[in-house]
Amino acid sequence: MKQNLAIEMRHISKAFGEIKANDDINLEVKNGEVHALLGENGAGKTTLMNMLSGIYTPDSGEILVNGVPVTFHSPADSIKLGIGMIHQHFKLVDVMTAKENVVLGQPSSFFTKGRALSQKVKELSDQYGLDIDPDKKVYEMSVGEKQTLEIIKVLYRGAKILILDEPTAVLTPQEITKLFRVINNMKNQGCAVVIITHKLNEVMEISDRVTVLRKGRSIDTVVTKEVNIPALIEMMVGQKIDLSIHKERQQAGETILSIDGLTVTNMEGKNMLSNVSFTLSSHEILGVAGVANSGQKELCETIAGLTKADKGRIFFEGENIVGKTPRDIIRLGIRMGFIPEDRLGMGLVGTMDIVHNMILKDYQNQPGIRLRRGPCTEKAKKIVEALDIQTPSINTPVKKLSGGNIQKVLLGREIDSAPKVLITAYAVRGLDIGASHKIYDLLNEQKKNGVGVLFIGEDLDVLMELCDRIMVLCHGEVTGIVDPDQVTKEDIGLLMTGQKLGEEETAV
Repeated sequence: MKQNLAIEMRHISKAFGEIKANDDINLEVKNGEVHALLGENGAGKTTLMNMLSGIYTPDSGEILVNGVPVTFHSPADSIKLGIGMIHQHFKLVDVMTAKENVVLGQPSSFFTKGRALSQKVKELSDQYGLDIDPDKKVYEMSVGEKQTLEIIKVLYRGAKILILDEPTAVLTPQEITKLFRVINNMKNQGCAVVIITHKLNEVMEISDRVTVLRKGRSIDTVVTKEVNIPALIEMMVGQKIDLSIHKERQQAGETILSIDGLTVTNMEGKNMLSNVSFTLSSHEILGVAGVANSGQKELCETIAGLTKADKGRIFFEGENIVGKTPRDIIRLGIRMGFIPEDRLGMGLVGTMDIVHNMILKDYQNQPGIRLRRGPCTEKAKKIVEALDIQTPSINTPVKKLSGGNIQKVLLGREIDSAPKVLITAYAVRGLDIGASHKIYDLLNEQKKNGVGVLFIGEDLDVLMELCDRIMVLCHGEVTGIVDPDQVTKEDIGLLMTGQKLGEEETAV
């Protein structure tokens, strides 16, 4: 059995200052298997794999590749031993073709081996069931094609051990199905594939075995078909958790927000939003789905007054707020909460403590020229207690908190302002399972209280369970607004790629 092991990581530890990212972790991965590395955000999954790919060096412990002890000083050492890591954020040069990216950094020159290289790329594609045009520019590719190209890059370098970091995070359901087919082809040809993920349904579908990490330690390795999702959750978080999202059916109230023909261009003159129209009512959660860079960021920032609209109107309770700055919107008495994608760059000031970040929202409403710290201190205490924010004190700079706790500070502040519309961009990104479901409960509570919630998300399962309607964006255009109870994930996936559904499915 030991002879079939591609990877052995024994008693691996890695610390960054006082933070112990990995603590005495053991991991064994076989040739010809798909091995899922499962754990909450911050459990140590990516750090462990970064040591296997040569990015980090362990503080202690031993790594064996095909039974031989090895020491990696750089990613080049790892690549030489047939290990390739495909990161969550692709490392491609947009203006180059697929085949040029494949040989980028390689000793051979692609200028003299163009035809031979194209043939090699096609051979790899045929061998593993991949589909890529060697002469296609990266900027012309879909997200799924870019990921395929990253896989071909590591295969071209001779990789037989592949590490995929959150490989389905930005893919449509159809692209996920295709990716899993490719992974199974690799497994059948003897490759060892490690998938870093936190998506339990995908773990059950694609993996042969699962290693669960919790707080930097390896909890257990189990055979996938011999375990169920509740057991995996208990290993991940240390206790049983109900992962169902309870969506209360409520009659949508009056229209609070109405977007009419909204068009936004970037500095290069490219349309980021094109003729976008929709409404948001009280007592409603409207989800926004789409692959990365489909206009989600521009949509929420334009509504919040941070980005200028080129055309169109934004009516908030009948008041057109196009052209208004965030300060203008506040002075009009418009109650809008905004949780941006960039929580520290745009939502909070990292060097300030929780109290002063509360003051940032309130100072314009305080009378006189002196800021009153007392009410904001009380507000900070209330939010920390209500949302179970883990912090040494309310006077701790927020940048020293974990990503999940930073997000809870931001969400708590915005909810406390009693908004009529709450805009959330990836509200649970970086949060663990328990914190994520706390956020879903808070959003449902806001909906129950009559708030209209615009929920921009990336997990289709969550969007379908949580939202009353889902609007799909593709290249800045609305391709459909659907009732999640009337469509499938595959239907939404088609809309995410620009295809249209029947009129009876989109007219909601």
